[in-house]
Amino acid sequence: MHIVTSIPQARALFDVLPRPLGFVPTMGALHDGHLALVTRARAECGAVGASIFVNPTQFAANEDLDRYPRDLEGDCAKLARAGVDVIFAPTPQTMYPEGFSTFVDVGAMGTTFEGAVRPTHFRGVATVVTKLLNIVRPDTLYLGQKDAQQTAVIRRMIRDLDAPIGVTIVPTERESDGLARSSRNVYLSPEERAAAPSLHYALQAIRLAMASGRPKVDAIAAARARVSPLAQLEYLDVVDADSFEPIETLRPPAFVIGAARFGGTRLLDNLWIDG
Repeated sequence: MHIVTSIPQARALFDVLPRPLGFVPTMGALHDGHLALVTRARAECGAVGASIFVNPTQFAANEDLDRYPRDLEGDCAKLARAGVDVIFAPTPQTMYPEGFSTFVDVGAMGTTFEGAVRPTHFRGVATVVTKLLNIVRPDTLYLGQKDAQQTAVIRRMIRDLDAPIGVTIVPTERESDGLARSSRNVYLSPEERAAAPSLHYALQAIRLAMASGRPKVDAIAAARARVSPLAQLEYLDVVDADSFEPIETLRPPAFVIGAARFGGTRLLDNLWIDG
């Protein structure tokens, strides 16, 4: 396995890997959810590349960029064991050199839900993913379902810009109590960790209530009672999987989505509705 930090090095190595080439972009602090992406890519592709880059442009000034968990040595060891061929681990200066001024505008999809809470987030995500795809030039991009709106934004961006890249979405990895695995789970206090799965239970309650014929507004109202009093609920909704616009029935493909803060930690979750 090779670990590279410069763009010319990365291009030189990725260009000679066997095809098809699968690519897993990460911000590090890797958990089983990230490794599930690598496992899927390893099974389907001739070679696998990954990136480790805590992208500053997707963090607002009041967010957790400085304290976001970092463990480059440990992450590289995990990716090596999982079968990654090349790791690209650039610095912010490499990705955003002096004078950098070009960003990708993802349109209306980037202004709702996560985009409403974090107005510059998807611009930063789309920009860094575009740069990574131009550097790596993979055949297939592997993304995790947990960040459902992000996957929808990236799929739309790839389609709109006619990038010759497939996208594979891998199901969310969960703890035994249903909590979606996330790098930010390490921020939770013991009390918050015990309360955090309640977001998942609320999403399940919405799905069950709507599947039994209850209107969405009633299902969401009832689901709010499933969320722990320790949580500050930000949103619950049901959306079309492609457009991420709210829908009133469980018409697949769709997501039941939610976000909440547990103390200072903000968590996302969703349920995939496929029929």
